This record gives sequence, structure tokens and C-alpha cells, in this order.
Amino acid sequence: MSRAGIVTVAGKPNAGKSTLLNRLVGEKLAITSPKAQSTRHRVVGIRSENDTQMIVLDTPGLLDPKDLLHQAMRGAALAAVRDADVIVYLVDAAALKPHAIRDWAVGIATDSTLRPPWPTFQEAASIEHAPRAPVITVLNKSDQMPPEIVAALDTQAPYVLTLSALTGNGVDPLVSAITAALPESPYLYPADEISTLPMRFFCAEFVRETAMEQLGDELPHALACAIDEYREGSTPLYIRAVLYVERDSQKAIVIGAGGQQIKKLGRAARLKIEQFVGEPVYLDLWVKVLPNWRKKRGAVARLGYGDPAPQRPA
Repeated sequence: MSRAGIVTVAGKPNAGKSTLLNRLVGEKLAITSPKAQSTRHRVVGIRSENDTQMIVLDTPGLLDPKDLLHQAMRGAALAAVRDADVIVYLVDAAALKPHAIRDWAVGIATDSTLRPPWPTFQEAASIEHAPRAPVITVLNKSDQMPPEIVAALDTQAPYVLTLSALTGNGVDPLVSAITAALPESPYLYPADEISTLPMRFFCAEFVRETAMEQLGDELPHALACAIDEYREGSTPLYIRAVLYVERDSQKAIVIGAGGQQIKKLGRAARLKIEQFVGEPVYLDLWVKVLPNWRKKRGAVARLGYGDPAPQRPA
């Protein structure tokens, strides 16, 4: 009997959730960045292998909202938790003290009540009740952990998995654990599909990722991207994308002296999009000011981030 279901990858910002989704699916679907809060949407990837199909949801980092954009991001994460058949709770092991992990791994062998040196999923998500779906706790970035500590965890606490989403080490045991927890079900989507999201979604994300790579530390949080036109059947494929910022000074930074910055950004983004869609692309890139859009309900919804209304707990 085959197995299929929704696998929600959740955790605090910068835990490596997008890298793990890309690793599981085998395609770059979610943008990645060392800057926290780069994921703003629920990104869907599909992994179909043998008799198992995983609909993998990459989610925004679980955070305390500071504006309506953050509120919408938290709502997207909690909705994905509610929808899940399995939750992969990703913890950034590189942010933990190695000796604390080692002491817990050794102590748990004799004291099963010993608390780990990271918050439980319920605590990380700030939800009142445990989710209905089983939670698989995974310490990511094992490539940055001392090997003896990884070995201690594998020996003393095999129910806490370690992996490196970046290198792929430890992913196979996670796939096995997810498969065992998924319900028996036929495939939910055709085996050759890799996502349920439209091409224009990924094009907008590649533009935004490129802007995050090329611009300063503060500006990326004020950036949003929308695809105004996507002409299927045109040669080259014509895409008009608009980068939205909150102030005229930010627009000037994106454009750069003599338009050099936006040209550089457009060239790099176009190459990413061409690799993804597999055909030549004409990327027509614009910059517009939408004042304080992160704090305006209509603007947040208009830019595709959903309703920023407070969400019920998962």
C-alpha cells in the first residue's frame, strides 16, 4: 500500500527549512538566504518516490509578529501546521551550545524527563495545545556540530534526528521516519509534478532572492516582488516583474547610479529564472514605491501574502 500526505517543515527563522525542502524535492523551489525571515509564503514541493508521496510545505519562521506582514507570515505557518499529516520540527543546532547538547544526550539515557536545550515545538510555535500531527524533531546543521556530539545523539536519543540539509548527510533517515508516519493513501498528485504553485510565483521569488543577495541588510525586509505579466508562448518568455519598496530612498538604492544596480539585479535574476523554466526569458524589471506596505492590510494581501488577520492556534 502506498503512503501520501502533507509534511510541514516548521521552526524558528534561519533554521534551514527552505534548504531542507529543496533537498527533499531535489529542485530549488524555495529561496534561501543567510538573512532571517526570507521565506514569507507557504512553499509547496512534491517528492514522489517508490510508493511514497510527500507534499512538503516550507513555512515562514515561527516568530512574534511585529507588523501585518509578520502576522500574515505567522498565519501561513500555523495553517500549514494545522494541515499537516507529519510535522518536521527543524532546530538550528549551530545556535545551541555543544556542551549543552552533549550533556542532555548523555543524561537522557538515565532521566527521560530531562529537558532538551531547545524549546519544544509547542513552545517554539507559541501554541496552547500540541498539534494533532506527529512531530519529528530534527537538529539541522550537523555539519557544524562536533562529530562526537552527533554520535552521542544518535546513540542516546535516536528519536531526535541530526542532519545537514546543506550537504544531505542524515536526510535518508529523516525520509524513512517521515514515510513511516504518513497515512496509507494513493498518490495525491501526478508523480511527475514537483509543486502545486504556478510558475509566476517562483519567478517572483527568484527576483526577490536576487535582491536579497545584492542589496544591504536592511532593505530586503522592505522588498516585495509581484509579477504583473507572464506571457506564456512568447519567445523569449516575457515577464514583467515589479519590486516594491516603502520609500523613495530605497527605490534609489535598488536602481543604483545610472541604473546599474537594477541592471545587475535583472541579469542575475533572469539567469535563475531561465534555468528554472528551461527557456530564454526577457525580464522587464521595475521598481515602485508602496509606502509602509508591511503595515497596511490591503497592501499585504495585494502582494500575495494572504490575510494578515490574527490566526487561530494550530
